[in-house]
Amino acid sequence: MDNSKKVKLKFDKDGLIPAVVQDHYTKQVLTVAYMNAESLGISIAEGRTCFYSRSRKKLWRKGEESGNVQRIVSIKGDCDGDALLVEVVKAGPACHTGAESCFDLNDVYLSDEIKEFSLNALYKLIEGRKTDQKEGSYTTYLFQKGLDKILKKVGEECTEVVIAAKGGDRTETIFEICDLIYHLLVLMVEESISEQEILEQLSSRHVVDTKVKQEKLK
Repeated sequence: MDNSKKVKLKFDKDGLIPAVVQDHYTKQVLTVAYMNAESLGISIAEGRTCFYSRSRKKLWRKGEESGNVQRIVSIKGDCDGDALLVEVVKAGPACHTGAESCFDLNDVYLSDEIKEFSLNALYKLIEGRKTDQKEGSYTTYLFQKGLDKILKKVGEECTEVVIAAKGGDRTETIFEICDLIYHLLVLMVEESISEQEILEQLSSRHVVDTKVKQEKLK
């Protein structure tokens, strides 16, 4: 925790405080668990999540049985100090059901007026078209045709982006970039490359100031 921004934490009458666990890269909420002072101290000391099980009345380290450890990036208290936000880098699913998040279940409510969108959601939708192929779906068609077809489309969309940008057509450039991103996501699913792997790779590079490929070739 940032020592310059500490908040006075308020544990409830049972000595517990709720901890919202969030993926550091995707910002997806993974689970909501509870910590007491001891498990919070262990989490900070070990750099991995440790919670208190209300049902078993004991401490438990995430991944101690499954191996799906959560490495802590940051722990923040909310403005009132009665809840924690824990950002983690996870190794494997966060939910005991095998889902990536405990909230990857049936929606209780989803507004028809405000549609949620994210690259992660699009990735999962594309992934679903590969595992549960839908007749008439263009995405399913790409998976059925295989890697060569997908690569051909990625190459074509790259060219379309270049042409649109070179022509100075901003609207067309945005449209073509979206096409390219979509086909890149299809390629990622085909090759079993996760969004997290891409984000981790980008995070490990100085992409703004360093030409990574050129340096490796020297």
